[in-house]
Amino acid sequence: MEVSLQFFEFGVIIIILEDEPAEELQPFEFKTVTVDTHGQVVKEEQNKAFYFVEVLGDVTPGIEMVAIPGGTFVMGSPPDEAQRYEDESPQHTVTVQPFFLGKYPITQAQWRFVAQLPQVNSEIDSDPSRFKGDNLPVESISWYNVVEFCDRLSQYTGRPYRLPSEAEWEYACRAGTTTPFHFGETITTDVANYRGTDDEENKWSGSYGKGPKGIYRKETTEVGSFDVANAFGLSDMHGQVWEWCADLWHDNYEGAPTDGRAWLDDNDNDNQFWLLRGGSWGGNPDYCRSAYRLRFNPDFFNYDLGFRVVCGGAAARTLSPLAL
Repeated sequence: MEVSLQFFEFGVIIIILEDEPAEELQPFEFKTVTVDTHGQVVKEEQNKAFYFVEVLGDVTPGIEMVAIPGGTFVMGSPPDEAQRYEDESPQHTVTVQPFFLGKYPITQAQWRFVAQLPQVNSEIDSDPSRFKGDNLPVESISWYNVVEFCDRLSQYTGRPYRLPSEAEWEYACRAGTTTPFHFGETITTDVANYRGTDDEENKWSGSYGKGPKGIYRKETTEVGSFDVANAFGLSDMHGQVWEWCADLWHDNYEGAPTDGRAWLDDNDNDNQFWLLRGGSWGGNPDYCRSAYRLRFNPDFFNYDLGFRVVCGGAAARTLSPLAL
């Protein structure tokens, strides 16, 4: 089933062909900031996007799913980007179809609700996180765990939920930017949760480029607590928790798909690494870059690994914006 986004002067209409009652997308407003090379905010704007809420019983809030318009972008980092790695090459053009992506990483309250739903393929722990709090991101979960979560959520809602492809994740994170971060050329702990202090043992710097050092919170923070988003309306894309993706690890982008789909192999996937993106509360700032890539075994879990979900493909409804 095809999903198309069309832009009109009053907003966005998501059209999905199906003979079901219409459901309205709701507008929401958010703030974006741009920082200079020293981390000073030089631009602040109010923006608007559209979303729907996937209701999960009495869990408040439900999963807020933001409409991400399709488009074309350059994936990977340029050769002159500071602290880049070769696995971010070669840069290549990717065209991504429209989809919905969670405004925030999945929270512990949302995880608990889905964990008590009927099992699809495997068991999942209803309370795996080290740092406890309903509105904190769920963590300490493996790739297998999050796939089961998506399967249960899909079965419960009747909509197709899944992990984002690596290309979808980077496209959504960048939101039209080409700088190392959607904030600009650097990042600060005023706008994201990562390790902003030096790590002498590992010889990590708490600053990126000419940006400032910051603080080290040593734990997750409530989702959306920084009150800033990127141009698509997504929060916590840099830092907070690493986010699992649907792709297998490849050492570089030679032969990578250019249509936004997940890059998979025909081999024994259980013995391969899977992708994560975004950086975390415990990592240094260069790991938070839009292009940075991480890999782990699919059964690995740690207290800085989380995820957010995509709804796309057969989303199975007609959605339109509320009258403004």
